[in-house]
Amino acid sequence: MAIVVEHDKRRQEILEKSLDLFCKEGYEDVTFQKIADACGITRTTLYIYFHNKREIFIWSIKQLTSNIEKKLLSVIKDESLDTETCLRTVLFWIADACCENYRLFNVLLPYLVALQKSGIDSGERVRRRVIRIQHLLSTIIIRGQNNGTFKKISVKDVNELLYGLIETTIFRIAILNQRDVSGVKNAINLVIEGIVKKD
Repeated sequence: MAIVVEHDKRRQEILEKSLDLFCKEGYEDVTFQKIADACGITRTTLYIYFHNKREIFIWSIKQLTSNIEKKLLSVIKDESLDTETCLRTVLFWIADACCENYRLFNVLLPYLVALQKSGIDSGERVRRRVIRIQHLLSTIIIRGQNNGTFKKISVKDVNELLYGLIETTIFRIAILNQRDVSGVKNAINLVIEGIVKKD
């Protein structure tokens, strides 16, 4: 059993170090050898865990999004937070996480554009990665509607609006090189105030 744990631990370390390397050098400039060197292992050992650079990149992104989901779930499960505070905390945390991982978006954007050019639906790949986050937002909105905190309006429409603000944050970071998310946080506050049921 210890071998399995060690194998999983090494795999996770490879993914974390690889993501750092991709963020520093860009997807195109990273080679399988550079990944092995950054991890302190041989190429042969790296092949035990992954078949190629693309597989490592995809799994690195999966691991990152999984860690984000775990953090969001811990906020959602925190019973000390009322629904309005929970929604605001989740959205602010996502905006801050986007800002902290700005280098990733500088790598991810060219990667997705290259996929699109090669005929692969990059939009579908993105949707698969973010559907859980949208589901978590819907969960909070529905909870707020059920407990009387939020107005009974279309959950889908509210989710689209809130998720659109997350996309705006990513666009500003990846394309406009802006890392100040205060404007987006103000917009989040405005949307939340608009859905809160007034007495």
